[in-house]
Amino acid sequence: MEPDQQLSLQGWLLPLRLASYVILTGVVVIHMGYPEYLRVQFVLYSLCTLGFAGLIALRHRLRIPIVMQTVVALQFLLEITLEAGVIYATGNIHSSFSALFLLTIVSAALAYRLVGTLMTASVVSLAYSFIIWFGLGGGADRGISVDTFKTVLEADDSLFYSIFLHILIFYLVAFISGYLAEKLRVQDRKLVDTSQALRRAQLETDDILRHLNSGLLTIDASGRIIYFNRSAERILGYREAGVKGLLCREAFAERMPGFADRLMDCLAGAGHQLRSELDIIDGEGRPLPLGLSTSILMEDGDRPRGVIAIFTDLTDAKALDAKVRAADRLAAVGELSASIAHEIRNPLAAISGSVEVLRGELSLSGENERLMDLIIKESQRLNTILTEFLNYARIGRPSYTRVELCHLISDVVEMLRHHSAVHQQTNVRIEAQDSCVYVVGDENLVKQLLMNLGLNAAEAFGGTPGTIIFRIESQPAAGLVDLHVQDDGPGIDPQYLERIFEPFFSTKKQGTGLGLAIVHRICTSLKFGIAVNSSQTQGTTFTITFPQYSLEAVSALDSDQTVTTATV
Repeated sequence: MEPDQQLSLQGWLLPLRLASYVILTGVVVIHMGYPEYLRVQFVLYSLCTLGFAGLIALRHRLRIPIVMQTVVALQFLLEITLEAGVIYATGNIHSSFSALFLLTIVSAALAYRLVGTLMTASVVSLAYSFIIWFGLGGGADRGISVDTFKTVLEADDSLFYSIFLHILIFYLVAFISGYLAEKLRVQDRKLVDTSQALRRAQLETDDILRHLNSGLLTIDASGRIIYFNRSAERILGYREAGVKGLLCREAFAERMPGFADRLMDCLAGAGHQLRSELDIIDGEGRPLPLGLSTSILMEDGDRPRGVIAIFTDLTDAKALDAKVRAADRLAAVGELSASIAHEIRNPLAAISGSVEVLRGELSLSGENERLMDLIIKESQRLNTILTEFLNYARIGRPSYTRVELCHLISDVVEMLRHHSAVHQQTNVRIEAQDSCVYVVGDENLVKQLLMNLGLNAAEAFGGTPGTIIFRIESQPAAGLVDLHVQDDGPGIDPQYLERIFEPFFSTKKQGTGLGLAIVHRICTSLKFGIAVNSSQTQGTTFTITFPQYSLEAVSALDSDQTVTTATV
């Protein structure tokens, strides 16, 4: 037998073989009284049947097709021999047990192909012809001889018709059963292939749905949850095993009843919702914006069969949208700053000059002298604001070069130590594993960026000493360099943290609100990453991410390709 024929052995062949054995056992043992001349054949046949049954039971553990084929062939041969002995002993050509041969032929059709079944029919025909010949010739007394042949030829024509009819039936049954078994085997193979293809398709479809980045949930016509993928678990904070099979209103009643209402409204006939937004509470109790699309599953008769809901977490999208709006506001403020600075600075210069002349020519005392000093002081303050306005507005397209970060920070540290806004006992230092770290940037803009961060940290101390650390950490694998500007000041109030880069926003009495706005504008212009981490007990750390110097990084920045994304 070929490997694909073993499929039949697992189906109909074993019951049919056992049925043949039971019938032959009944005939030989009960009907014939277990004659001595059939005992050896019957014992061997019983052993082959037992071995065949054992091999079928162990077919998944034992890879021995040759042994299986040998046992089956030997069983068929012993069965034909045993059946021939039964027919010979129970009336020869007039025996009613000749139909036993048909069971053997049908069994052969399940074990072999059409050709093998016809060969089995040929062996059966030869066995049947032999016992008829042997019986008509007088049995063992005369044997196979010329006299036996003459006796057969002199027999009645009805005997020949009977023999011919039996042989014809053997071949006809062999042909029909072999043909049908062949067709069944082909259909079985097609069914197996189709089942495997369907199983693969189901696995692939389920795998795709389960690993979608968007959450996917389906409910049936009664509102019961029938599918819940992994992204749905991550976004909604529920486990599939905990909600599958529950009514959606029951499953989501505690944290997101509005979500369940949207699904049931769609099921009730509200129609498809291509895109809508709603706020839910996630598994950790935090508000979470959700983008939801729903579709109705219809069945025959245009009746709703269920609802498919696809949803995504909009937190990152909304944060990005807020950054874009902030960038637009900063750009608008930058344009406005340039116009205002130019319009105000010229008359301010005239006013300041005139006041200085008057102060030198007039002898003032008391309230008049105090007012004159106030005018000069506020004029200088206004000039400082206009200067920062211009600095903010002039930041345009940078010129990218190689910048040695350690040397540049050393210069900034030295400038901070001698700056009037920095307390004399403030500890300003640099920490770096390498003595030279090269990044891509515009040296003047980077120096302005670091100076503004240093002054912002110093001003956070409120006139008291503190510590400012410039710490460099390289990421060679990513091609990036992180610069952490850390202070141990009072930190930033969480309610103000999202607004620190807005122009004119300041919590300091003398602050202009443009220092960190300039920092953010420089980072955006240079395509640096910026992040802030602040604690009211451990101070504030600004992290600037520079691209490590390489010719490829310079080319990418010069061609306006984003190397790092500025983030807050």
